[in-house]
Amino acid sequence: MGRNEVFTGNDVIDLCAEYMNERNLAFVSKALDFATKAHEGQMRLSGDAYINHPIQVAGILAKIKLDPDTVATGFLHDVVEDTDYSLADIEEEFSESVAFLVDGVTKLGKFKFQSKAEQLAENHRKMLLAMAKDIRVVMVKLADRLHNMRTLKYQKPQKQIEKSQEALEIYAPLAERIGMSVIKWELEDISLRYIKPDAYYDIVNQMDAKRTEREEYIQVVIEEINHSISELDMEAEVYGRPKHIYSIYRKMMDQNKAFDDIYDLLAVRVLVDSIKDCYGVLGVIHTKWKPMPGRFKDYIAMPKANMYQSIHTTVIGPQGKPVEVQIRTFHMHEVAEYGLAAHWAYKEGRTIEQQPEDNIQKQLKWFRDIVEYQDDADDASEFMEFIKEDVFKDQVFIFTPKGDVFELPAGSGPIDFAFHIHTEIGNKTIGAKVNGNIVPLNYRLKNGDIVEILTNSNSNGPSRDWLKYTKTSKARNRIKRYFKLQERERNSELGQQMLEKSLKEQGTSIKSLIKKHQEKELLERFNFNAMTDLYAAIGFGELSVYNILNYLGIREDKDQEESTQNVVSKSTDEKQQSRTVHESGVVVEGVDNLMIRLSRCCSPVPGDEIVGYITRGRGISVHRADCSNLKSESDLKNRTIHVGWEEHKQFYDEYETELQIIGFDRSGLINDILHVVNHTVKNLKNVNGRIDQDSQATVTLKVAISNTKQLNDLMIKLKNIPDVYEVNRISN
Repeated sequence: MGRNEVFTGNDVIDLCAEYMNERNLAFVSKALDFATKAHEGQMRLSGDAYINHPIQVAGILAKIKLDPDTVATGFLHDVVEDTDYSLADIEEEFSESVAFLVDGVTKLGKFKFQSKAEQLAENHRKMLLAMAKDIRVVMVKLADRLHNMRTLKYQKPQKQIEKSQEALEIYAPLAERIGMSVIKWELEDISLRYIKPDAYYDIVNQMDAKRTEREEYIQVVIEEINHSISELDMEAEVYGRPKHIYSIYRKMMDQNKAFDDIYDLLAVRVLVDSIKDCYGVLGVIHTKWKPMPGRFKDYIAMPKANMYQSIHTTVIGPQGKPVEVQIRTFHMHEVAEYGLAAHWAYKEGRTIEQQPEDNIQKQLKWFRDIVEYQDDADDASEFMEFIKEDVFKDQVFIFTPKGDVFELPAGSGPIDFAFHIHTEIGNKTIGAKVNGNIVPLNYRLKNGDIVEILTNSNSNGPSRDWLKYTKTSKARNRIKRYFKLQERERNSELGQQMLEKSLKEQGTSIKSLIKKHQEKELLERFNFNAMTDLYAAIGFGELSVYNILNYLGIREDKDQEESTQNVVSKSTDEKQQSRTVHESGVVVEGVDNLMIRLSRCCSPVPGDEIVGYITRGRGISVHRADCSNLKSESDLKNRTIHVGWEEHKQFYDEYETELQIIGFDRSGLINDILHVVNHTVKNLKNVNGRIDQDSQATVTLKVAISNTKQLNDLMIKLKNIPDVYEVNRISN
């Protein structure tokens, strides 16, 4: 697939004619005519007629020999978004399948979002969920994005950077995941050109400076390989393959190397007919040249998750110079270039649904997992973070004792693996064996590890400490869900006790409510499905007992409002040894079974001086001692209680706090701020900024931190950024 390849509508139809029958060819031609009419009069920023873009997208898809529905979608993919035609029109004129594919790549343009980032995340989620149902959605989207990146020079500089970053974070990893390496490489190279133009052109110039010398050397290697394998009586194609610019850039950055220190700028590829021939060529090359230790990888015996197969070896070649050699069959090469598209390439009389499912379906399990990520995420942004973290990061391959292969993000541990297999296995885990030996749960899995999870049906369940050892969002979510369920049960009991106590003081009971059929009214009024849900909401502090009493028409007793306060005072006076320790690390001595919550107005974190405020019906609200809202309370003295932070115990909840950064507006200021934040704290929750008429920039951040030490460290680093002259912690 040539980078500068440009198609006309007739070119695309001619490509389709090479592998489609007349009926399917007429179907695709109809799509071209329909799109041409729909986009009539529309122009792109380049000055070209808009229809040129759908033609290029369809051309990329036809080049891979995809089925008629997919190529037709290439022509039609922007019709619903950019013209007056609807999905119903597409389905009526073409098919339900084409309408689904068009919808899968159509942006959510008719919905209103709070921010551009939210809209972008929702668009990505929509595409990925559609992709989980039909992989052809992402093939069309990749072809669409590839052509848009090729014409990125017509966009404004800021748009060029945004689109390039999106390509690196979403679309290039997607292309790699489904094995479409030709698209991945081009997306990465174009993105680097706009994000790091100096680095890009520096590499290009240095490659050009010694291109002749390297190509002459590679030609010598090719001739010697051809001579050596000529005696094997096999068909073989041997040629040189230049390294892609982005891969060189990544190697320079990751390994801290200069351009001249990277020796494998060119590699040699050998294509043969069979797997047997692959190993035959490998034997010849290792006999002729000495292999470099640690530089041999057999992806034929152990294919990558995207079905990539090849043998990679680096040898000390002619003149004592290292040279990389890749060996694969012609079919493996087609899969390496086009991935799933090569497997699903259209053959007359055989539809997509009739393709063999065994190996392909096993490799596509992660697509089905996308729906599970959707269920776990609270919003589109969190969903995309799951995808980036668990799906698009580097992977490790591990084995079970039975020989089954599993794929996990690099850095995963036994707990990640346990929850990857099944939630109940994760919940019942008590230990793990790796390669036959007991390992700690913070062990990091390596490629080729044989992992056995040890479970016990009587296990008490996950530990909060496990959150330190997990890499995958899936495992962390399952652990948090477990504790949320445990808390829900405890809070449901507490909420029921609180309601029963308040009703008893008013001369009634929960049983009386049920007899009067008021239970159903309560559930409908407060939007709960069952009384246990309502009790849990009371226990969590999300619903006040007094709201329920007011709704039921039961008069509040003033003394009752102070019941919590009286219980606290009485318990404290008697100096009981009981205590309440909230999951956030806040402790109330001498009292047990009290609701405690951190106030959102001042967001206290461990290390802050804090005070407890006795609320009406919602337990203890914990504030920073300097909170302005707390000081404004008229009966402050009578409603405060001493609270503190738990010592000698580590809490792993994240404490949210907001910061305001004020500085002089300049190019790169926000990037400098984000760089400091991302290298100091684990989680950036939100960021907003504004610029006033005097070129003063004000940036507000919401971050998750562990304690005031980390917070102070972050604030000091932010103050040291050039042109930043004030950093404040925000209290609402």
